[in-house]
Amino acid sequence: MLKAIGSRKNLEFHPFYDAIADLLMTDEVQQLRAFRHHIQTTRLQHSINVSFYNYQICRFFGWNAVSAARAGLLHDLFFYNRKEYIRVAGESFHNARHPKLACAAADALVPLTRLEKDMILKHMWPVTPLKLPRYRETMVIVLVDKYCALLELTLPLFARLFRRRAKA
Repeated sequence: MLKAIGSRKNLEFHPFYDAIADLLMTDEVQQLRAFRHHIQTTRLQHSINVSFYNYQICRFFGWNAVSAARAGLLHDLFFYNRKEYIRVAGESFHNARHPKLACAAADALVPLTRLEKDMILKHMWPVTPLKLPRYRETMVIVLVDKYCALLELTLPLFARLFRRRAKA
């Protein structure tokens, strides 16, 4: 069942699914299952989390929810283990490098709109301070990406803590 972190909804029957279904079925996006992200999450699940909350927030405000969902799903479309990444002299560190790689991979997969490119390239702001968000939807992905990362990092830790207390 397709779910986002903190959501109890089956997303396969949600209007959100129509916005990303074609992307979700591609081999490139499915390959993200192989990469661990934020302790116990896969990069695919993280991308679904970001995609869903981007969609929800942008739809609520009447902004471009479809592009927000699509960019959210593709924002971390890179194919290396970030913990094993070894920086070569003169190369950007991972947080500055991966948005460019993800944008190039996403644009090769499907043609991206200017908005989607901006969202993918600038989702790491303010860690990449020279890449200022140009659109309000880009600011949403910046905040949602951080929110989802925080949940993905803390929920497994809290679950483990509460299981220990229940056993005691």
